This record gives sequence, structure tokens and C-alpha cells, in this order.
Amino acid sequence: DEIPTVVGIFSAFGLVFSVSLFAWICCQRKSSKSNKTPPYKFVHVLKGVDIYPENLNSKKKFGADDKSETKNKSVMPKNSLHLDLEKRDLNGNFPKATPKIQSSPDLENLSPKHFAERKKDSESPDSLKSITSLSSEDKQDKLGTLFFSLEYNFEKKAFVVNIKEARGLPAMDEQSMTSDPYIKMTILPEKKHKVKTRVLRKTLDPAFDETFTFYGIPYSQIQDLTLHFMILSFDRFSRDDVIGEVLIPLTGIELSEGRLLMDREIIKRNIRKSSGRGELLISLCYQSTTNTLTVVVLKARHLPKSDVSGLSDPYVKVNLYHAKKRISKKKTHVKKCTPNAVFNELFVFDIPCEGLDDISIEFLVLDSDRGSRNEVIGRLTLGSSAEGTSGEHWKEICEYPRRQIAKWHMLCDG
Repeated sequence: DEIPTVVGIFSAFGLVFSVSLFAWICCQRKSSKSNKTPPYKFVHVLKGVDIYPENLNSKKKFGADDKSETKNKSVMPKNSLHLDLEKRDLNGNFPKATPKIQSSPDLENLSPKHFAERKKDSESPDSLKSITSLSSEDKQDKLGTLFFSLEYNFEKKAFVVNIKEARGLPAMDEQSMTSDPYIKMTILPEKKHKVKTRVLRKTLDPAFDETFTFYGIPYSQIQDLTLHFMILSFDRFSRDDVIGEVLIPLTGIELSEGRLLMDREIIKRNIRKSSGRGELLISLCYQSTTNTLTVVVLKARHLPKSDVSGLSDPYVKVNLYHAKKRISKKKTHVKKCTPNAVFNELFVFDIPCEGLDDISIEFLVLDSDRGSRNEVIGRLTLGSSAEGTSGEHWKEICEYPRRQIAKWHMLCDG
């Protein structure tokens, strides 16, 4: 009888000891968790420091709540700096250093809004009278002003462009007397870097405040580059309206001392003249036995420039029509940066009817553009109703089947 009682006593003591030990371990874990600091990312969000890259400025960052974003917006100033994590010290803090801003005639130490306020304060009653006395033609010629900043990050070897805002844009929609502006930016002359801002609805003073970072551009090559800003108005039902453009050669602009704040007047786009669209060399052969039409796009020469760089990326789109209805389409490869392109590409079209009376073929020479819609450089139509060299070429292939006949043709407006 004594042995079971002794065993029971020892088991009770063991159970009490194990429960107390488990409770002590849990308390130690809770105390250690409370003493630990939250993750590094969370600490700096609470401090109001923006550690996210510029391209994530308008997106949701790492699944953050909308409440935390509104708190950060209220704590941070509007023109806050984006700090680099690589510059922090051992304690995780950032050194207090103010960026140097270069002073130049194109530099504005104040924001565009402050610049506008100072300009209003400096206006005298006489100047206001002279402004109101401007003619309607002068007002129509003014297309507004673009505000932007340039900066070079030497640690990341990156060129940074911030498109701040545009002011005084003309109204492209006659009904609402507003515009839906957005901006396309291209780095010339290579046109490798093409970006565009978001569309802002119904405004003539759009505030974009979008930053674009271009990596892999050495600082020694900055002087050879040119920035091309194209200001457009979005149109849902047709081609977007071109408001104007701004061209900034970077020769003589020093970015070694800090960020440059600049503004430029928007000017009219350099539109090509209707004459001189270039020429296209086409070879045609009609096979009456197989009822096929062989088309060879050989060359293009003297193509006009499609942008300010003076170079186009042409390709040819071939459309076959039967009774004014398109039944087939083909296109050549793109030839990079040349006004005199050599294609040498052959296409074979099956003709649905006997003879070429109701058949016509259209050639569209276009400029390839990844950032927007491809622009038509020139157009050529061959058929029985065509006139000039186009009509003569079509008559020859009808009169001499199974013979390959090539001719140069002038391109007309697209």
C-alpha cells in the first residue's frame, strides 16, 4: 500500500513542476518579444522616412494599409527626399545632410507653385494692362510651361528625371474646354529609353510629380544626350492630340553638384511638310495560272524624319483589297534608324477572282515606336483606278503576266 502512495506523490510533484516550468518559459518568451524592436522597415515607416524607390511612389508598397499611407502622407512633407538605405550608419539612422542645389539661370530654388506666386507678386498694374491687351493670336500661340528636375545618382550610375507639372496648357476638347494631358519622354539620339506619365483628366494645369530613373547611363555620356518631352491630350475615340514638345540638349548642364530644377516653354511640334514623303521600290508579278500576286518590297529612300532625332525606324505594311474590302495583310521587318531602308522581302497573295480588275494593293510606310502608336510616314496604292506611275505599273503587270516588274513610286501623305 505504501508504494502506490509514494508513486502518486512523486507524480503529483512532477506534474506541478512541469506546469510551472512551462509557464515560466512562456513568460520569458513574451518578455523577450516585447523588448525586441520591430523590423527595420517598420521602424522607419513610423518615423515618417520614405525608404521606397521612386518607381513605387504611386503604388501600394509591400501590402501597406491605406491607414498607414494616410498617416505617412500627413507626417511627411510634399517635397520629401527619397533616402538610400545604403547610406545609413550602424544604428540604422541616416546622416543629416542637405543636398546641394546648383544655381544657374535655368534653376529655380523654389517650387513651381512658389515661382508662380512670386511672379504674381512682382506684377505691376501696368504689366497687367499689357497682359490683358494681348491679342487672341498671341494667346493661342502660347502652349504653356513644363516644370521638371534633373539629377544624377553616382552610386547607382542612374540618371533621374522628375516631371513635376505643366501650366497653362491649351484646351484640346472644344466642348468641355479642357484637356486630358499626359507626357511622353524619350532620351535621344538612341531612343532606347521611352517613358510616359499617367493621364490626368480634365485639367489645363496637370501636376504629375512622377520620377523616372534610367540605370546604366555613365555620367560621361550625359553631355551627348537630349531629352525630348512630347505633351499630348488623350482621346478615347481617335488619335491623341499633340499639344506641343520640349527639347532639352544636355550639353553644358552640370549635374555633379546636385539636382537641377528647370522650366521650359512648350513649343509647337515640328510637323513634316506634305511634300517629300520619300520613295518606295516595289516589284510585282501576276501569275495567271495559279491566280496569285507576288509582291516584293525592295527599298525605301529619302524618308522624312519622324521625330527630332532625324532618324526613323521604318517598316512597310502591305494590305490587299478586293472590291474595297481588305482580305489579306502582311508587313516587313523594322529597319532601325535609317531614312534609306533595304527590305528585300517577298509576299505571295492568293487572288479570289479571275484577273486584277477588282484588286488593289496598299503600301503603308510606318515608323515603329514602342511608346505610342506607330506613325504613318507615307502611303502608296496600286490598282486599276490608280493614276501616274502607279497606274502604269499596274497595267504592265496585267499585260505581261509571269514577269517580275519593279518600279520606284513616290509616297503620298499618310
